[in-house]
Amino acid sequence: MEQTFMKEKPVLPLVLSMSLPMIFSMMVSSLYNIIDSFFVAKISESAMTALSLLFPIQNLINAVTIGFSIGINAVISFYLGAQKQNEANQAATAGLALNGFHGVLLTFFCIGIMPGFLNMFTKDPQVIDLGIRYSRIAFSFSVIIALGMAFEKIYQAAGKMSMTMISVLCSCVSNIILDPIFIFGLGPVPRMGIDGAALATGIGQTISLVIYIVVYTARPLPIHIGLNYLSLERNMVRKLYSIGIPAVLNLSLPSLLTSALNVILSGFSQTYVLVLGAYYKLQTFLYLSANGIIQGMRPLMGYNYGAGEHKRVRSIFKVSLLLAAGIMVAGTILCQTIPDLLIGLFTANKDTIAAGADALRIISIGFVISSVSIISCGALEGLSMGFSSLIISLLRYVVVTIPVAFWLSRVLGAAGVWHGFWVSELVTAGIAYGVIRRKMTPFST
Repeated sequence: MEQTFMKEKPVLPLVLSMSLPMIFSMMVSSLYNIIDSFFVAKISESAMTALSLLFPIQNLINAVTIGFSIGINAVISFYLGAQKQNEANQAATAGLALNGFHGVLLTFFCIGIMPGFLNMFTKDPQVIDLGIRYSRIAFSFSVIIALGMAFEKIYQAAGKMSMTMISVLCSCVSNIILDPIFIFGLGPVPRMGIDGAALATGIGQTISLVIYIVVYTARPLPIHIGLNYLSLERNMVRKLYSIGIPAVLNLSLPSLLTSALNVILSGFSQTYVLVLGAYYKLQTFLYLSANGIIQGMRPLMGYNYGAGEHKRVRSIFKVSLLLAAGIMVAGTILCQTIPDLLIGLFTANKDTIAAGADALRIISIGFVISSVSIISCGALEGLSMGFSSLIISLLRYVVVTIPVAFWLSRVLGAAGVWHGFWVSELVTAGIAYGVIRRKMTPFST
């Protein structure tokens, strides 16, 4: 089978060949996030605040669609490693159909809750109006996001990382080009403001899906998708959701964390809400790049696990951890040396820049140690151990961070929230190390 290189190629070149295309595409994607926010910030500080408040719901949509797609990826990879082609085809087809249905549900739910959600965090009518306008357009593309994510993970399961890189690049580049055109109105296009930012994002996501469909039609994968493989048989659906649901919860937790921290920070000043939103835009450059490693690692772990190549599973994990730590070192250096320049991308207010620079210096203390938790979670998902991955994420985003941030904020003010980040990373990394060491013990023989 075409995927046998996953158990034959030397580990370091293998992980790099699978991860580098995704790291590059994730870096471009995170660059898009920063540029998109940069243009929105040019509309007004209220627009940037609205975008910050919307982050948890946007993350929820991504969490559900990407998380379930991770389940699709893991199931397909396992069946390919076990040489069960028909089951891999069924997993791809059923996963694509189910994720499309998730997108329909998310569209109605997320748009429906928006007014009440925004009123929980602000009474500023301008911020609320901007948030509702952006969400009605952006969230209408949820089905397209869901189908695009499913295709992405199907291609990754087949080892076609360059294809997913091309799709992500085309989506992000088109978005970056369309942002200033739609937001500020260039040529025959009228000035659309925050509505234009949402529309540009949706068009970029649509382009990504169209590329997958066109390429799949012209050059079919070794994984086949079709109505003849559509079987919502109980065991298959259970297997998809048994991995997908923990992955969804893993990815949803940042939404819960951000909402909780926004509540704490809004008690001090709206400025800190903007700073938190700016931080999350900036940290995507690091964590999405590390996620590129995870996306390359996950199918390799699943394939070699299915093929019984246990020693390679351990080697893949170790190499991936070192690569992620290297990315985090670079991020730490940037946040410690030029934090004011980074925050200055999102606001011209000197007080906000000063507050944001302090926040980045404190939060970045925990970047390097966080690589242990994030790579452990990705490895456990690749091994179909979604529940163990979920436990680590619960600790990292909820059980430790929120209580610590709340308690420290009572003592240190808003700065206590920033210190809560590195404290939780330190605690969670220690627990994650213990969990992954125990789970990987059988793979040492």
